[in-house]
Amino acid sequence: MKTGKWLAMLAAVMLLAGCKGFWKAPSSGSGGGSGGSGGSSSGLSSGAFYVANQATNQIAAFSIISGALTAISGSPYTLTSAPFAIAVAPNGNFLYVSTAQGIFVYLVGSGGGLTLGNGGQVISSDLATTMQVDATNSWLVESGPDTGEVMAVPINSSTGAPLSTIEQSALLPALTVQQLALAADNANVFVAMGSAGTEEIAFNASSSTPFGGESNFAVKNSAGSALSVAADPNGKLIFVGETAATSGTNTGGLRVFNYSTMKELSGSPFPSGGLAPYSILPLSNGFVYVDNRTVSNSLNGNISGFAVTSSGTTSSTTTYSLSALSTTATTGVYPVGMAVDSKGNYLLAVDFGGNPDLEAYTLDTKIPGKLNQAFTGATGTDPAQATAIAALP
Repeated sequence: MKTGKWLAMLAAVMLLAGCKGFWKAPSSGSGGGSGGSGGSSSGLSSGAFYVANQATNQIAAFSIISGALTAISGSPYTLTSAPFAIAVAPNGNFLYVSTAQGIFVYLVGSGGGLTLGNGGQVISSDLATTMQVDATNSWLVESGPDTGEVMAVPINSSTGAPLSTIEQSALLPALTVQQLALAADNANVFVAMGSAGTEEIAFNASSSTPFGGESNFAVKNSAGSALSVAADPNGKLIFVGETAATSGTNTGGLRVFNYSTMKELSGSPFPSGGLAPYSILPLSNGFVYVDNRTVSNSLNGNISGFAVTSSGTTSSTTTYSLSALSTTATTGVYPVGMAVDSKGNYLLAVDFGGNPDLEAYTLDTKIPGKLNQAFTGATGTDPAQATAIAALP
């Protein structure tokens, strides 16, 4: 495994958690509105999800039962050092937690409870600030700030334990790594690299050396920075969040590329509604949401949404387009990540600066794509500094 010290670490990072299932509209009507901490206006339930709290050195595990935020038995789980990123395996068997000491694996039990795996030892000494388990549950793909490379750790698909002490790596054209995402077909890794743009790396999970050729697309504006990247769960589009990509008061932009051709869509970049599009959550039901960490003239962030439509009869003739939703949802201070629970009832967002730590939203039944805040909650003893969120598939 890699044993060298990485030169820098981000104070707060997020984990992009995608959604494979269809996000169902709630049965409780279109009201919404904010409840108190742990309160709710929806009465819906969720699957298990996890929040990394950096200030308290903990992983907090929750579910939502009848609309109320509920800690899973055994939660919170105390860590020996601050967490930076988390990733759940697609098969739901295990969860990785990246800390200042390296990456640990936890086995996921009945009800979402966690048990430390691999004999309590790190699976890698890498200080990862972004990571994802590939679709075959056989590789942990990860990276961190100022590394200039992406690593792939071979893992046991049942336990998440490392199969070898030898990691595979792909060198990048820049040191900075903001975020990575695997394409839905598991054939490519995309890496947002700040001012160096976004790197596309071929990936083959069935090979002992999974990384292949690379290509790069530059930032839209030379003053901009690629902060986030996400893959459409339907395998059609790739999304990149960049600063200084559009005009106006809030200059953050969502760039959208046709995955089959890697050509940018007409109208892209689309204004993200803020200055720093820090995370992107595409859903299989045709909506994509952008979490803006900073918004002009506001202490709070926000979540903006877009509807994705297509026209054409074959894959080669299909044209995709995006249209912005008419409303945005206000978050707390410095939002860092989003996830959708496994039952498809809630979109969840966490904020590093708190006020609040966690927001839960339901989907409006009358206005397509609109988010209604069901409730807000604390993820730990404040200031918890929530830095990442992931949900069981």
